[in-house]
Amino acid sequence: MIYNQSEFHLRCEWGPQGVAQLAPISDVIVIVDILSFSTCVEIATNNGAIIFPYAMRDESVIDYAKSVQAELASHRQRWTTTGYSLSPKSVTQIPTGTRLVLPSPNGSFLTLHTGNTPTLAGCLRNCQAVAQFAQKYGYKIAVIPAGERWKKDGSLRPAFEDLIGAGAILSYLDGSLSPEAEVAVTTFQAFQQDLLGYLKKCSSGKELIEKGFESDVELSAAYNVSNCVPLFTDNAYVDSRLQA
Repeated sequence: MIYNQSEFHLRCEWGPQGVAQLAPISDVIVIVDILSFSTCVEIATNNGAIIFPYAMRDESVIDYAKSVQAELASHRQRWTTTGYSLSPKSVTQIPTGTRLVLPSPNGSFLTLHTGNTPTLAGCLRNCQAVAQFAQKYGYKIAVIPAGERWKKDGSLRPAFEDLIGAGAILSYLDGSLSPEAEVAVTTFQAFQQDLLGYLKKCSSGKELIEKGFESDVELSAAYNVSNCVPLFTDNAYVDSRLQA
C-alpha cells in the first residue's frame, strides 16, 4: 500500500484516514488530540478515573452512559463550576474511580476505530512515558495527530498543536522515521523552547482563549510532567500502571 508508510518503523498520519491506513499494520497506535481529548484523558486517568470515549454527541450517548454506569461529560461551559467536559481543567480534581463518558468527534472517534491494535492516548504532558510504553508492543508504531474539524463542512483541519504533540512523542521513539513522522519531529523541535507561547498563538489556542479557556491551553502545554499512559482496554482508557 502506497499510503501506509509500511517500510518505516515510525509512522504518522492525520485523522480517520490515518487510523484506517496505519492501525492494521502497526503494533501500537497513539492518538494525539492536544488541546482537549488526549490531555483530558491523561489528567483524568492519572487521577484514577476511567474514561469511556464516545464518537458523537447525540441522544444515543445518554443511553450509552447509563449502560456502562458512567457519568456523561458535557460541552465546554465557560462559567461551569461543576461537571466534567472536554476542558482539561474540568477533570483536574476528578475523584479516583469515577467512570466518565467523553464524547468527542476527534479523539474519541479515532480511538473507537483502531480495531484490535493496542491504543494509547498521548499528549505533551506524557510524551516520553507514552513513547517508552509504546515500544513494549513492538517497533511498528503509528502516531495519529487528530486535527480539528472545519465548522462549515466538517472536513479535517490539520492542527498545529497536534502536529507538535505527535512530534514530541515520535522524538522519543527508536526506529526509522517515515517522512511524515520526520516532519512532525522537526516541527516539534523547532517550537520546543516555547510550547506555551506558540500554543497560545496558534488558531486552536486563540479560539480557546477567546472563549475563556486559557487555563486549558496552559495545562495542555505542560511538557513531560506525567508518567501516566492512558491505555484503551475494555472500551475505556485507564492508567496503564494499574493494569500490571
